[in-house]
Amino acid sequence: MENKGKLKATFIITSVIGVLLFMVPVKYDGAITILVKILADIIGGVVGDFLPLLACIVFTISSIGAIVALGKPKFITESRALSAAFSCSIVWVIIRVIGTVFAWMTFLGMEGAGFVDMVTNGDAGGLILYDLLSTLFIITCIASFLLPLLTDFGLLEFVGALLTKFMRPVFQVPGRAAVDCITSWIGDGTLGVLLTCNQFEDGYYSAKEAATIATCFSAVSITFCLTVLDEVGLTQMFPVFYLVVCLVGIICAIINPRIPPLSRYKNEYLVEGKAMPDTRPEGYKSSVDYGMDLAIKRVAEHKGFGQYMRNGAKNFMSMWFATLPTVMAIGTIALILANETPIFDWCGIPFRPLFQLLQVPEAEAAASTMIVGFTDMFTPAILIADCENAMTRFIVATISITQVLYLSEMGGLILGSKLPVNFGQMFLIFLERTILSILIVCPIAHLLF
Repeated sequence: MENKGKLKATFIITSVIGVLLFMVPVKYDGAITILVKILADIIGGVVGDFLPLLACIVFTISSIGAIVALGKPKFITESRALSAAFSCSIVWVIIRVIGTVFAWMTFLGMEGAGFVDMVTNGDAGGLILYDLLSTLFIITCIASFLLPLLTDFGLLEFVGALLTKFMRPVFQVPGRAAVDCITSWIGDGTLGVLLTCNQFEDGYYSAKEAATIATCFSAVSITFCLTVLDEVGLTQMFPVFYLVVCLVGIICAIINPRIPPLSRYKNEYLVEGKAMPDTRPEGYKSSVDYGMDLAIKRVAEHKGFGQYMRNGAKNFMSMWFATLPTVMAIGTIALILANETPIFDWCGIPFRPLFQLLQVPEAEAAASTMIVGFTDMFTPAILIADCENAMTRFIVATISITQVLYLSEMGGLILGSKLPVNFGQMFLIFLERTILSILIVCPIAHLLF
C-alpha cells in the first residue's frame, strides 16, 4: 500500500471538498441552498436559453441509441458508459420515444385541438421542458463529475463504519447511506437519487437498501420547501414547518421499510462482495480506526484521474440519456391527467372521512389535493392556496413535501434509473407516506393553530 499519510491526506481533502459542495447549507441571494446548486444556477443563467433545444437533441440521441441497443451491438454492450445510457427494455425504449416526441412538440410550439395543446401548454410539457429539465440538465451534469468526491475516496466507508449501528436498526440501511440522506434532505433529492443509483450499481447497496433510500429520503431542497410555504401564505411559520417536515420524514423512514412493499424487497446485490459488514471486525480499537482503515484502502484502490473521469462520464450518460427522457414522458403525462381530468379528485375522495375524523377544516378541499401530489409536488400548494383556513393550508403544504414521490421529478428519476422500483410499488409507497403524514401532521396542526 502507498504511503498511509498521503492516502489519508487524499481522503481528508477530497471528502472535505465533497461535503462542502453537497452537504453544507449556505445562504445565497436570500435563500438557503448548497454550493452545487449555486453553481448550477450561475451556469443556468448563462446557457439557460439553449437548454430546451439541447434537451430535444439529447432525447433524440437517447431514443435512437436505445432502439439500436435492442440489437445488442458490441460497441454498446462492451462500453460501460454507452450501456448505462442506451441499454433498456422495449417498454423503456417506447417511453423514451414518447418523451422525445413531447419535447419536440413543446419546443416547436405546436398547436392543435385536443391532445397537442394538452402536451405543449405551460402547465404540462412546457413546465417540464422549460422549468424542470432546464434545471436538471445542469445540476445532473455538474453532480455527475463532482459526486465521485463523495463516493470514490473513502468518505462513505468512513461514515459507514461510524453510523452503521444507528442507521441499520433505525432505518434498515447501512451507515454509508447517511451521506445519501443528508445530501438529499439538505441539498436536493435529485442528487440523492443519483448518488443512490451509483452505489446500487456498484454493489454497495442491496435492492432493498437502494429502494428504501431513494423512496424515503429523496426530499426536495430547503429552498423549495420555503417556496411551497410562500405559495400558501405561511412563510412566517417556516422554522416550525420545516421541523414538522423533518419529524414526519424521519417517522416515515422508520416505518416504510418495515411494511410492504419495501419489506418484501430482497437484500440482493448487483455486484457481490462490495457491501460493508454491519459489525466491526476484530483488531480495531474503535469505529473511527476501522472507518479510517477502510477509507485509506478505498483511496489506495483508486486508479487516478482517468477512473475519476470515467465514473463521472458513466453517471453523466446515465442521467442525460437514460433518466431525463423518462422524466419528460412520465412527468408530462402525469400533469396532463392532473390538468385535464378529474381522476385525482376522484382518487382523493377516500381521504375525506380521514380528514373529517381528524377535524380538519375544509376537509373536502384538503382531500382533493392528496393524490395530485403524485404528479407534481408543487400542485397541491397551488390548489389549496385560496383556502381560507390557515391550518388546512399548513397541513396540505407539509404533506406535499413529505410525500416525496412525485412523477414530474423524483418519481420519474427513480423509474428511469436502474433502481428496483416499479410504478405500482412507487404508488403504494406514496399512499403509505401520505396516510402516515396525515396521521402525524393533523394532530400537530391542531396544537399550532
